[in-house]
Amino acid sequence: MNIYTAAQLKEWDRYSMQHEPIASIDLMERAAGQCNNWLLKNHGACTAYCIVCGNGNNGGDGLALARMLLKENLNVRVYVLHAAATSTADFETNLARLAETGHAAVHQIKDEKDFPVWQQGETIVEAIFGISLSRPPGGIAAALIRHINNSHCTVISIDIPAGMYADSSSAGNTIIKATHTLTFQGLKPAFLLAANSLYTGAVHVLDIGLLKGFSMTSPYKLIDTILAKEIFRPRQQFAHKGNFGHALLLAGSYGKIGAAVLCAAACLRSGAGLLTGFLPGCGISIMQTALPEAMVISSEEEKILAGQLPDTGTGMYKAIGIGPGIGQAAGTAALLENVLTASTSPIVLDADALNIIAANIQLAEKIPAGAVLTPHPKEFDRLFGASANEFERISKALTEAARYNLFIVLKGHHSFVATPGGYGYFNTTGNAGMATAGSGDVLTGIITGLLAQGYPPEQAAVLGVYLHGLAGDIAAARLSQEAMIAGDICSSIGAAYLHVSGS
Repeated sequence: MNIYTAAQLKEWDRYSMQHEPIASIDLMERAAGQCNNWLLKNHGACTAYCIVCGNGNNGGDGLALARMLLKENLNVRVYVLHAAATSTADFETNLARLAETGHAAVHQIKDEKDFPVWQQGETIVEAIFGISLSRPPGGIAAALIRHINNSHCTVISIDIPAGMYADSSSAGNTIIKATHTLTFQGLKPAFLLAANSLYTGAVHVLDIGLLKGFSMTSPYKLIDTILAKEIFRPRQQFAHKGNFGHALLLAGSYGKIGAAVLCAAACLRSGAGLLTGFLPGCGISIMQTALPEAMVISSEEEKILAGQLPDTGTGMYKAIGIGPGIGQAAGTAALLENVLTASTSPIVLDADALNIIAANIQLAEKIPAGAVLTPHPKEFDRLFGASANEFERISKALTEAARYNLFIVLKGHHSFVATPGGYGYFNTTGNAGMATAGSGDVLTGIITGLLAQGYPPEQAAVLGVYLHGLAGDIAAARLSQEAMIAGDICSSIGAAYLHVSGS
């Protein structure tokens, strides 16, 4: 599913109006009707609403909604802030339609003394700006937003919280803190960023019937169950372990062998046919005990990964994962450089492998084409420079993925997969319980295992983050987000596969 920018969403509106065809005022009626249906179904106990509108099309949605709620014999107050110099035609039409209902008054907000006085049990619906906002709210608009935020009422935003931009950073803006956001047709890019979660509340996507034939190149796509099912490859009945590849993991150091174990277990759980772990000597017995299904090769050093590289140039290993728990010793850095130079297999780079490259940035030029990097935001910033905000970091991820011809999995609540093609994917699975030690090691193992099975890097990254997040959701449902640990994510990979396969 594509995630469209504000400009593209407006173009989709125009496309639908031209080709359905449907008048803009009737499309607005359809949008307000969906909001009305949602409120009656999900917020039915509320009998009093204060609807605060701007004088653009978002305000027109609010006026149409007010008229529909009045027909349900609910107590509705309406306030209008003339946020723009002129009102839109559809706003004026809905203002006239509201007057025809005999509704007593639409209160005009001209200064702060005109602000609503909130009533006990009242729900505020705000429809002030919508996705057309192009500059930070100031003056009376900013004061009104703060007044709403101080109300202690349930606040429902129509399409997008006032003060938030749909597809660029809203840092520093005065923004509505919504309890719920009722958005139209699809998610806005802003809803997928952690910085905005304080303002959107629970986001609900309402289908307002925009024509499905609309097609426009979007920089963002959504990883959902449909996409995961399209990528997933069921096993053939007579397959054997050789059909699913031999993965090599370079992981662990003294005190951090657990990272290697988690990564290796996830690699095997993801479906790799064979796995060899290249570990420091101190980790051999631990791995053989914790995961007897894995083969192991010992590093020349007891406590760090260093020395002679396993033969990675013969094609024996179908995928290589390197980084979890390896530390940044000089010998380990030399080993990493050898892997980058000599390997002919797809590579996943994580954790200290990325930190070593960041400290020796000339190594970035040696990363093989098609490699998958899995940084969290701080690791990403060490590699590519600090970013002022999440949108800038995402844009930079797309730029660097194209520059180096690789894939970057920028980890977060909605992990973002940047591709060399200039587009990226936001993931839809996962939860805050996955913010736990070792979660990233599990992701590295999953993606490495998928690569070993022959999934192309883009598909391995996309399906990998989906399965990882889904396994986390399954584990959280069973154990709670608070009690979940990384091993629980790994143990739930099988259930995640059952969901994707439809079994």
